[in-house]
Amino acid sequence: MCLLSACANLRYYAHVTHGEGELLLHRRSIAKVLRDPSTSPALAVRLRLAQQARRFAWQRLGLPHNRSYTYYVALDRPYVVWNVFATPRFSVQAVPQCFPFAGCVAYRGWFSEARAEADAARLRKRGDDVYVGGVPAYSTLGWFADPILSSMMEWDDDDLASTIFHELAHQLIYVKGDTAFNESFATFVQTEGLREWRAARGLPPDDGKARQMADGFTRLVLGLRDRLKALYASGVDEEAMAAGKHREIEAFRQRYKAWRHTHWPGDHRYDAWVARPINNARLLPFGLYDQWTPAFAVLFRASHGQWPAFYQRVRALAHERKAERDSTLQTLAETSHVHS
Repeated sequence: MCLLSACANLRYYAHVTHGEGELLLHRRSIAKVLRDPSTSPALAVRLRLAQQARRFAWQRLGLPHNRSYTYYVALDRPYVVWNVFATPRFSVQAVPQCFPFAGCVAYRGWFSEARAEADAARLRKRGDDVYVGGVPAYSTLGWFADPILSSMMEWDDDDLASTIFHELAHQLIYVKGDTAFNESFATFVQTEGLREWRAARGLPPDDGKARQMADGFTRLVLGLRDRLKALYASGVDEEAMAAGKHREIEAFRQRYKAWRHTHWPGDHRYDAWVARPINNARLLPFGLYDQWTPAFAVLFRASHGQWPAFYQRVRALAHERKAERDSTLQTLAETSHVHS
């Protein structure tokens, strides 16, 4: 008879294996989908764009040239995976989820929304703060040929192309257990790759509005996280901590309203996020994807904008111990601020 946690892990791995197997079973080559007379013209346009972005990724960005994103899967659901984030009630640190190949990350992904919600209910029952978020695309880090998914087809051209760049970057360089490094690297490749992609297609540079607003909102959320972290380390009793937590969240909502009114009047894209219940776990994804992007921008400039030289520098960082790597990245990020 196995231990409860071991059995739970075995069930989870069985679920993931089944979920990935379902994707492999239902995938079709994009070439065949495009030849199929039943394929709608709108889908054909999106898939042709994905093919162009896939070709650009390996020819111009030096990303892996393999079978990833040469297949298509029509899902029967809005997302391919639901990620479950959890923290203790009075902590902004994730309850880590550790896996043999990916290392420890801040979430556990499920191919079934019902299973994700059941996992979330289990974590809430033991007192954790929990957040469940749907994911339209993900990477198997090259273990399988990741397909284009129907959940990606509603995106605009830039989002579709840049997501392909992001996920392929994970296949190229990935450090087990260092989410901030991995996501920041992939996000830099995504952003710079998109800039080059637009230029190659004769399109003007992105006006940067969405990025600026996203960066500003992220800073607000990270400010809330820092305030909560200080509160949880203050040593007050649980009753006072719970009251302080509620007070900080409400103060964040007021800061958000003032920020939006001052800088982005009429733009309400984050209103729904702010209006929904906020807990520690909902704050976890913020900062993971761009913490070190300024540092990677410095490395790219030092590589004279040459992707092979840049990847060589990133691989050297990836082989450092985490403490040394973080120190190097912090120094690079500070250099970026000095020259910005």
